[in-house]
Amino acid sequence: MSKTLISDLIVPNVFERYLIERTAQLSAFADSGIVESDAMYDELASGGGQTVNMPFFQDITASRQVMSGAGSLNVNKITASQDIARIQNDAQVWSVNLLSRWLSGEDPMAAIANLVAGYWARVDESLLISSMKGIFASASMSGNVLNIASESIAGASNSTKLTALTFIDAIQKLGDRGDRLTSIVMHSAVESSLRKQDLIDFIPHSEGTQMLRTFQGRRVVVDDTLASRAGTTDGLVYTSYLFGDGVFARGHANLSSKPLQGGFGTEGVELARVALDSDDVMINRRRFLLHPRGVKFTSSSVAGDSPTNTELENGANWSRVWEAKNVRMVAITHNI
Repeated sequence: MSKTLISDLIVPNVFERYLIERTAQLSAFADSGIVESDAMYDELASGGGQTVNMPFFQDITASRQVMSGAGSLNVNKITASQDIARIQNDAQVWSVNLLSRWLSGEDPMAAIANLVAGYWARVDESLLISSMKGIFASASMSGNVLNIASESIAGASNSTKLTALTFIDAIQKLGDRGDRLTSIVMHSAVESSLRKQDLIDFIPHSEGTQMLRTFQGRRVVVDDTLASRAGTTDGLVYTSYLFGDGVFARGHANLSSKPLQGGFGTEGVELARVALDSDDVMINRRRFLLHPRGVKFTSSSVAGDSPTNTELENGANWSRVWEAKNVRMVAITHNI
C-alpha cells in the first residue's frame, strides 16, 4: 500500500483560504456578529509596516445660529482624527513522525489538517478577550464600564449581580444607542447562575443546527477564558461584555501564492520533510487584523514586531477615538 504524503492532503493555496474561511465559521464571536470580516481590512492587512492608520472626521457640533442683519455668522470647522490598528503576524508549526503513523495505524497529519481551523479560532478568541481587557483598562473607556461588583461576599446583593435590572443600567451606558448592543459574552458560571433564575431563553438557530441562548433579547456567547478574579476581601468578581454587531473588524493579508524557493508550498502554508528524523512538517503563517472599531492601538509598550496577548491587555496601549456612544462595547463587573 502506498504511503499518504502530506502533499497529497494539502494543496497550500487552497488550504490557506480554506483555513481563513473555516476559522471564521468556527468562531462563536463571528457567528454572533461581534467579529465581522471586512474586505477593506483585508487590503489594510496586506500592506507593509506594523500599523495601519484609518482617518475619519469627527461629528460636527455647533449651537444654533439665528441670522441677523446686525452681525456675521460664526464660522465652525470639522476636525479630523484617526483610528490605528496593529497588524498581527502569527505562525504555528506541526510535525508528524513516520513512526507515529505506523504505530497508531492512523494518519496524524490528516487529523492536524482537520483541526487547524479550530485551533486558530481559539487563538483569535483569546486574542479578542485579551484586547477587551486592555481596552477597558484604558481610562478613555471609563464611560463604557458599569462597575457594580462587591469586593466581598458580605457585600454582595442583587444590586451587585448581573440581573435583568442591572442589565438595563449597562445598556444605559450607551444612552439612546443602547439598542445597538446585540450580544453579551459571559463566563459559564455567570450563564449557569442566570439559567437557574430562568433568565436565559433558547431560540432556534437560523440554520436549524442548534439552539441559541439569549439574555434580555441579546445573543449569549459563553467563554471561560473570561476568568474571574478574587475580590479584595473575599468572593469572586466577574466581567461580562456587551457588544454591537461588527464591533471588531477582521482582515487577512493575501500572502504570496508563489512557490517558495527551496521548499514546497507558499508563504501561508509551507510543507517540509526532515528526512533524517522521518518527520513531515507543516508551517502555517498568518498576517491579519482583528481590531475594535473606534479604539486605537497606541503601541506604547510593545517589545516585538507583533503585540503579545499580555501587551494587548495593557490599558496604556489603547485609547478611544470615537464618541463613547459609537463604540458599541460595554463592560460589566459583577458578582453572581
